[in-house]
Amino acid sequence: MIGIRSFMAKKEQTEPKWYVIDATDKHLGRLAARVALVLTGKHRPTYTPHVDTGDFVVIINAEKVGLTGNKRQQSVLHHFSGYPGGLKTTTYGEVLAKRPERLVERVVWGMLPKTRLGRAMYKKLKVYAGPNHPHAAQKPETLEL
Repeated sequence: MIGIRSFMAKKEQTEPKWYVIDATDKHLGRLAARVALVLTGKHRPTYTPHVDTGDFVVIINAEKVGLTGNKRQQSVLHHFSGYPGGLKTTTYGEVLAKRPERLVERVVWGMLPKTRLGRAMYKKLKVYAGPNHPHAAQKPETLEL
């Protein structure tokens, strides 16, 4: 019997694309799930689990991202400094008011693998609060959700 060989992509064979996503009135969780799918490369037929086959994603208008229900007041981000009494909590609404790109980055990071490969995928994410971004030279395509 002749063995059937599976296709395995190599890093040199992959050519990453650039996509731009407008986050205006998009639900945060659905946006993050779609972005994580593109960053990992699972939208491509050449997806290989141990190779970074993902694409670059530029998210604009992060300040206009939508949250459903009472998530602005009830959902909380925690940060612990390591010292006694060093637990800091901030609501999604506070983070959106000060640094909206941090909230989007944090939610997308939660959907990526926590490995070296996941950190490489995360570096391909570029988030901007307003409509302008410095990646026009890469000719990003618009990605609709």
